[in-house]
Amino acid sequence: MPVLELLQYPDPRLKQVSTPVQNFDVQLQAFITDLERTMRAGPGGVGIAAPQVARFERIVIVDVSSKPKISHHGRLVLVNPEVLAWEGTVMGREGCMSVPDYTGNIIRAEQIQLKAWDEHGKVQEYEMQGFEARAVQHEIDHLDGILFLDRLVSRRHDLYRRKVY
Repeated sequence: MPVLELLQYPDPRLKQVSTPVQNFDVQLQAFITDLERTMRAGPGGVGIAAPQVARFERIVIVDVSSKPKISHHGRLVLVNPEVLAWEGTVMGREGCMSVPDYTGNIIRAEQIQLKAWDEHGKVQEYEMQGFEARAVQHEIDHLDGILFLDRLVSRRHDLYRRKVY
C-alpha cells in the first residue's frame, strides 16, 4: 500500500475544516492503514490527521509509545474525536510533518478527557495527560483547519527554524 503525499504549509487546504466520518467500512480501514504508514514513514512522527493527506474527514492517529517514560494508551485511531474536558495548561515545543522547517512553543491543556470512535466504529473514552494529550490536541487542531503556527505564544520569540528532522 502506498505512503500518502503530505500537504505542506502554506497549502491553503490545511486550513479546511473536516467533516465527521459516517461509514466505518473497508474503505475506511484501507485509508487508516495508509495514513498510519505515512505517519511512520516520517522522522519522529507520533501523530497524523487525515487533512494532512488531503482527506477532509475527522480521523487522527496518535502513537507516542516510542517516547520513553511517558504515560500513554499505545496506538490510537481516533475517529470523530471530541475533547469533553480539559485541565491545566502547559507550554511546550511542537513540530509538524506539514510544517517541516519550523517548531514552536504552544500552550496546551495539560490533561484532557476525550471521546472518539475507533476504526471499527466503537465509541471509546480516554483520559490523557502530558505529551500524549499534547499530541492529540495538535492532531485534532488539524481537523479544524488549525496549524501549530496559529497557536504560537509569540511569532517573534517562539518560532524556531528546525535544525534537523
